[in-house]
Amino acid sequence: MTRRTDWADHTASESRPGAPGRGHGDGVEPERDGRDGDGSGTREGAGRSGGRRRRRGGFGEHQDSGPPSSSRAEKGEPPAGDPAERARAICLRLLTGTPRTRKQLADALRKREIPDEVAEEVLSRFEEVGLINDSAFADAWVESRHHGRGLARRALARELRTKGVESALIDEAVGQLDSEQEEATARELVARKLRSTRGLDRDKRLRRLAGMLARKGYGEGMALRVVRQALEEEGEDTEDLGHEAF
Repeated sequence: MTRRTDWADHTASESRPGAPGRGHGDGVEPERDGRDGDGSGTREGAGRSGGRRRRRGGFGEHQDSGPPSSSRAEKGEPPAGDPAERARAICLRLLTGTPRTRKQLADALRKREIPDEVAEEVLSRFEEVGLINDSAFADAWVESRHHGRGLARRALARELRTKGVESALIDEAVGQLDSEQEEATARELVARKLRSTRGLDRDKRLRRLAGMLARKGYGEGMALRVVRQALEEEGEDTEDLGHEAF
């Protein structure tokens, strides 16, 4: 067999001008595209190339084996860290622009899985510096809901209880309203609603107006008295009206 070095010399001599050509009769295949005659270079290169492709394929499969894990921020969760810092951040965000009771904040911290002892410490500190003040909250709630919505003391007390305000603070807050002020507000409510009931029969007007006052927390006696007076001022006969109509 011709050695590689001899074959290189031989092919070099063929490339010189005037060198005699050499056919295939010698039983030796000339190199093509830089490959050895026995094709070992091609097989070796193919083996290496195939190996690289398999490795790339395996790496790609590993990357595509599942969706990338989402961070806590992408899920909208607060960043992990000191529970007290998280509790303070949650409370400050909730208190921005809207007063809240201690119970409302405690419920929010519990939903965010803040430990109870940490929540208690943070909420107590917020009370010390005046960021939480259930008494002031109750006073402002009564002022706003009575003058804005016309709610009576009973309805106001019910709302404050649902927000976790203590009974003593509720009594103090709703005590700002006396019976005279409450009745004056009831008369204003009936006066605004009275026109829309014109054309209805007397008993239906009574039930509609008194029902409106009852939903706002006014007692039955006050509601009936205020509505009867309003109907009398419009010329309705209310002599035979009793609690049955209400």
